[in-house]
Amino acid sequence: MAITLKSGYKMPIVGLGVWRMEGKDIKDLLINAIKIGYRHFDCAADYQNEAEVGEALAEAFQTGLVKREDLFITTKLWNSDHGHVLEACKDSLKKLRLDYLDLYLVHFPVATKHTGVGTTASALGEDGVLDIDTTISLETTWHGMENLVSLGLVRSIGISNYDIFLTRDCLAYSKVKPAVNQIETHPYFQRESLVKFCQKHGICVTAHTPLGGAAANTEWFGSVSCLEDPALKGLAEKYKKTVAQVILRWGIQRNTVVIPKSSKLERLQENFNVLDFELTKEDMDLIKSLDRNYRTNQPAKFWGIDLYA
Repeated sequence: MAITLKSGYKMPIVGLGVWRMEGKDIKDLLINAIKIGYRHFDCAADYQNEAEVGEALAEAFQTGLVKREDLFITTKLWNSDHGHVLEACKDSLKKLRLDYLDLYLVHFPVATKHTGVGTTASALGEDGVLDIDTTISLETTWHGMENLVSLGLVRSIGISNYDIFLTRDCLAYSKVKPAVNQIETHPYFQRESLVKFCQKHGICVTAHTPLGGAAANTEWFGSVSCLEDPALKGLAEKYKKTVAQVILRWGIQRNTVVIPKSSKLERLQENFNVLDFELTKEDMDLIKSLDRNYRTNQPAKFWGIDLYA
């Protein structure tokens, strides 16, 4: 099952995010994911594991497990490389051992002090606050992204963590329109206005943190996960599915792409098996009522500034 992007290319509606996957485990995880049926992998320069992902992909291609054209590979431009879009993209391609990317995203709508291509550092000033570069506009960055499409290095380009204001601006100044906006969205942070705005303007919404962050965000940010919600547990019992499967199915029925992350084989299988049932309108409405406007991914912890303020 796939969504056709504004660029004309198809993006599988279920993908696997590789954030916080450890280098030594990545090859086995990705090979197993491909065997399960995953064809969409969501990477980023900032995850600092593109080389390990590239090693796994190379093995999958060499052994005939899958062909390059069968996979949809996303990676992202880090904040410190906004003034070096071409070099950063080429660096990611080299690490991933690919000739082209299916999708390249602007990871966050902020340029920060350049620390060297591919280093993905978040340099802090003397005051302990993120060193934001005020000389590079998001429009300049976007035109650099458009150049990648012209060069054939990237098939589709998009944005990530953009709100309605910034997304509208991007639509206004872009020649190649953003195909995707990847945002945090889950039952506790539904962002209905942003999702509908993007979809109205032909931008596919990809849900990062589609399960509300689970253990990873609880560990890093002290956040609460919707996986423990009593109403969602009740729906899981009703449909004889896991809570995670119910949440992912809800995301799919909103016409959003979901990219859950898991390092456990059993969970990889569960998260992929979400196309064999459908939530009723009543149950979709029940989940809609659970919204808390609750963001779990809080980079301010590391940056000394709340960019969402």
